[in-house]
Formats: sequence, structure tokens, C-alpha cells
Amino acid sequence: MNKHVGSIDRIAEWHSDLTEIRRDIHAHPELGFEENRTSDIVAEKLADYGCEVHRGLGKTGVVGTLRVGNSTRSVGLRADMDALPILEGNSFAHRSTSDGKMHACGHDGHTTMLLGAARYLAETMDFDGQVHFIFQPAEEGIGGAQAMIADGLFQQFPCDVIYGMHNRPNLEVGKFAVRPGAMMAGGGFFDIKIEGIGGHGARPETGVDPVVVASQMVMSLQTIVSRNLYSQEQAVLSITQIHAGDAYNVIPQTAQLAGTVRTFSEKTMVIVEENMQRIVDGVAASFGAKAEFDFRYLFAPTVNTPSEAEFVSDICAGLVGEENVDRNGPLIMASEDFSWMLREVPGAYFNIGNGGEEGGCEVHNPGYDFNDEALPLGASAFVKIVETRLARED
Repeated sequence: MNKHVGSIDRIAEWHSDLTEIRRDIHAHPELGFEENRTSDIVAEKLADYGCEVHRGLGKTGVVGTLRVGNSTRSVGLRADMDALPILEGNSFAHRSTSDGKMHACGHDGHTTMLLGAARYLAETMDFDGQVHFIFQPAEEGIGGAQAMIADGLFQQFPCDVIYGMHNRPNLEVGKFAVRPGAMMAGGGFFDIKIEGIGGHGARPETGVDPVVVASQMVMSLQTIVSRNLYSQEQAVLSITQIHAGDAYNVIPQTAQLAGTVRTFSEKTMVIVEENMQRIVDGVAASFGAKAEFDFRYLFAPTVNTPSEAEFVSDICAGLVGEENVDRNGPLIMASEDFSWMLREVPGAYFNIGNGGEEGGCEVHNPGYDFNDEALPLGASAFVKIVETRLARED
């Protein structure tokens, strides 16, 4: 029997157990650095499987370790645990029980797939070396990966290589995608505070209208990508918030803008930030207003080690067939906190299909749900990565 298929068959026997875990986590979402219940579940399951369990890295992070044989080789497998501040719109039985919080990105599924892999590897012990199951908190823009690294993740749990997986809506279940080199964009968040001179809505000439200043900034900032970057570079600058005023007949004193920037290189990010500062200062001055600009670089670009991307592609092809693996998947403009771990350790990040039906719900949407049919397959991919990378050297 093909061992790849064997692991899927064995893990498929636990499908109902994995589904129960996943749906329980979905029903009890926790935001970044608040994943106390989720961490308790993860730690309890890992201990039941026979893993060494370590807690407290990055506040609520959990690391489980399996050691087999005498080899010093080591593999890290990472899953994220946090939910998003979104009011869930679904009505199924396992919908969120916490209003304003939901697993809208599939981290409940990622956590469950890694638990499934840990259970299988602890049962079979068919490898020689160490595997570290890294359950990361706070992936959604508040620094969970960096917090774990700062707490000594790779000093306490050295990894020769590390791998992470994320579901992709509109990619059919049973398919995988990966990409060598840059795969996902780096990301930054920004805030702009504009101070004008408030006054009566009927007498705008007596003040400096921060709403007009903000409007001009919005349009001017959109020229950076088209006019300050080389045409072959890719970037997105989005204003996602505009706040000003409380009354119909009052010109407010202040206005605020906020948004995000995504690029595939740190050099491009620096160019965008510098030009944003120039435009913010210049537009404010031209109207006689003042402005403060705060830019926070939160995600590095997710850059796969080419050899490890190829390795993951081979593993996935062994599971589902070459025709179901995209070895040169599209660049993804979204960002991923796992990027910081890939800056420390060689490795790869790859996608597993969450369902390819037309009109399928994207992540970060109130109607999203992880597809439980992918659970055994994702767990098996993690398993085969370990068994192949840490194959016994007889």
C-alpha cells in the first residue's frame, strides 16, 4: 500500500473526532493573545497523545514535541489559533457563541489538522528525530509569531525546517498550491490624524476643514502605486477608515484616516511609506492644517525557500496526484504572520483547498466556515512532511 494513502485512511477513521474538535473551537472563538480555552484544548490533546507540552510562549502559545530515535534532525509544524472581531452571520449549530467574534479565517481548522497530525505521529512513531508542533496565537495582525520568537521559540525548540498551511476558498478540496520564493505580501497598517480649525458649517472660510484635507489625501495617496513605483513592482494601498465630525452643521476640528499597505518586498514597502509621509505633510501644509502619520510594519513578505516549496509540492503530489498540485501558485496580496518564522528558519507555506464551488465564501467574511472534508488530508500532508524529512536512516 502507498504509505501516503495509508496515513489518509488511518486519519480518516478519526474524521468525526477531528470534526468535533474543529467545530467546538469554532463555536468558542478567542481573539489574539486571549486563546486561553483553545490553548487548554490543544495542550490537553497533545498530552493525551503522548507529546511533551510547553506553554506560555507568546503568552498563549503552545508547543508539543515528539522525539523518536537518536537523530538530532528536527522539523517544525505551525498552526494559528486566533479568531477575528467579526459578528458571525451563519446559523448552523456550531456558530460562534461569542457575539462579535468568529473563526472567519479557518484557524480552527488549521489547529485541528495539526492536532490530527500529532495524534497520528505519536501513534505510529515512524520517523527518526524531533518534531515540534507549534500552535501560534495572535496571527491576525498583532504579532503572535514575533512574540513566540522573542520568547525563545527557536532557541528552546530548534528546527532545521518549518512548515505552515492555510486553507484557500475557491480551491477545490483535494488540491494544494504552493509557490517558490515570495508567496504572500508583507503588510503594514497606518493611521493619519489631521487637525484643522473647526467652525460653523455655514462659515467654512473661518476655519480649516479637515474633511476636505482628508479627502485630498485619499486621492493623492492613491497615486503612489501608479506614479512612484517601478511598473513591475506590485503594491496595494487601501484607505479603509475615514472618521470625522458628529453634527450636520459643524466643521470638525479633526479627521482620521487609516488603512493598509501590501508589498512583496521590504524595499517597496519603504518607498511607499516614504512617499506617504511626503504626501501627508504636503497636503496638510497646502491647506494650512497639521497632520500626524503613524506607519506600522506588521508582516514581512512570506518567502518560501525554493527547495522546501518543491519538497512540499512533491509531498502533496504523493497524496493527491500531480494534477492536483499547483507548484507555481499565484502571488497572494494578503499577509501572513508565519513570514517572521520563515525569516528565522528555512521552510515553506502552502495552501490546501477549502472548496471550489462558484461563489464560495472568502475568508474574513461573516459567512465563512472551514470545510471539515479537508481535515484528514491536511493532517496527512503534515504527517508525510515529517515522515519523509525525518525518514529512518537504516
